[in-house]
Amino acid sequence: MIRILISVAVLFAAVFAFDRLGAVPVSVTVAWPTGTAAPPLRVIVVGALVFAALSVIGWRLVSLVWRSPQNLRGFFAGRRRDRGYRALSRGMIAVGSGDFRLAQREAVEAGRYLDREPLVMLLDAQAAQLEGRSDSARSAFNRMLADPGTRLLGLRGLFIEATRAGELEAARQYAAEAHKLSPGIPWAGTAMMEYLSADRDWAGALAVLDTSAASRLVGKAETRRLRAVLLTARALEAEDGEPDKARSFALEAHRIAPDFVPATVVAARCLTRQLDARKAAKVIETTWKLAPHPELAEVYLHVRTGDSAIDRLKRARMLSAAKPHHVEGALAIARAALDAREFTVARDELSKALRQAPTQRVCLMMAELEETESGDPGRVREWLGRAVRAPRDEAWTADGVVLDSWQPSSPVTGRLDAVEWKVPVASDSGVTELDGSDLAELAVRKVAPPAPPSDTPPPDDTAIVIDAAPVDTPASGGTAAAATQAATQPAASTGNDTDRDFPRKPPDDPGPANGRGLTRSLTPDPAFH
Repeated sequence: MIRILISVAVLFAAVFAFDRLGAVPVSVTVAWPTGTAAPPLRVIVVGALVFAALSVIGWRLVSLVWRSPQNLRGFFAGRRRDRGYRALSRGMIAVGSGDFRLAQREAVEAGRYLDREPLVMLLDAQAAQLEGRSDSARSAFNRMLADPGTRLLGLRGLFIEATRAGELEAARQYAAEAHKLSPGIPWAGTAMMEYLSADRDWAGALAVLDTSAASRLVGKAETRRLRAVLLTARALEAEDGEPDKARSFALEAHRIAPDFVPATVVAARCLTRQLDARKAAKVIETTWKLAPHPELAEVYLHVRTGDSAIDRLKRARMLSAAKPHHVEGALAIARAALDAREFTVARDELSKALRQAPTQRVCLMMAELEETESGDPGRVREWLGRAVRAPRDEAWTADGVVLDSWQPSSPVTGRLDAVEWKVPVASDSGVTELDGSDLAELAVRKVAPPAPPSDTPPPDDTAIVIDAAPVDTPASGGTAAAATQAATQPAASTGNDTDRDFPRKPPDDPGPANGRGLTRSLTPDPAFH
């Protein structure tokens, strides 16, 4: 509508202008070979405009005829290009849907119409990967290396193929070359950090992290976390030989990530060895408020060498007060109370822990309390039976493997910062759990009958079997049933256990018969299930 109004306005303006030209007192005389003519001015202007329009139209017609061969070639080239891109689009959709046959056909058709198109090579490589033809995929990625525009894409594809084939050295070379060409690529930086960490080149891994952070490819929070992990790894490596460097690295990691428990533990150990107990305690208390952990409690209780058991109990109460009503604080007090033989305090704290988290560790500590305080083998066996069926405690876990201590990378995949403090996954994933043989060994150590008199030959074998009552198997993996079944395996004990501090057997215990081993079934009281 606006265009129509503008056109009408221009037309009225032209008519008005021509009318004004007709009133202008200008005389124009045109001489012809046959005579002269004196047309009005507006006729001359209109004639000039018509001549100009005809000249432009004629020039366009001549140019069109002159460039018609080139235009025809461009027309057919455009049709080929359109057909090629349509085939390329269909091929990419086929790759996404998993139809490698259609993807291969479309890749061939796109290659016929599109010459030296990088996406065609990518489609060909992805179709080969989808079909499982690794050699064809590598050939396509190798062709990409010749073009600077697709070189990084080829290195990425070759890196993936080498990783799938288990060729770690080749994958590392591809990642290193890609990182050298473009230090800001996330996948190359991550791969190089993992490879350098596997070589324990923590300084090199930190340099790669700095490059990635400068390129803003890694977030600030992730950068701080990874830096704390790498600094803690350097501190662990230097802790024995260079304690000053270890303390510096660990304190820097603690400053970057105050809730990172391994950094705090290493820093506190280094400060304790240098007799700086006040600073070590402050560092631990800072992290304890954010993430209570049993390793923090262990280091905190021994932050000052030479303390008595009563002093450690007081220190445990101070630590627990920094994060009240947390189960780790109760367990720290219970541990110190057991060492100080304050059994009432230990029982009260363990009762609190049982109400919050009745895990295997709490049940085993209750068994230790009963054995130390009363020496009642029945109560000890009762708590050991409950430990078989109790939920597991948190542990350092990486890729389904439980570790004895924290590590900077996974021992399975080598992934950096893969070790987590969490409850291990189900037993069918290869996670070590508390089984019956461990509990049976603990039962033998704690409640086995004393050795026979010297004039009686020692028994050939003595075994105690914890026969826990079966419970319903949970749907999440049946770990309790597995632990109960494993607990029925006997743990052998030889006559060499005479030097252990066993409790005296009660009067109603018949003891070994005729010098032979005796196997007893110890079933926990169902009231405690």
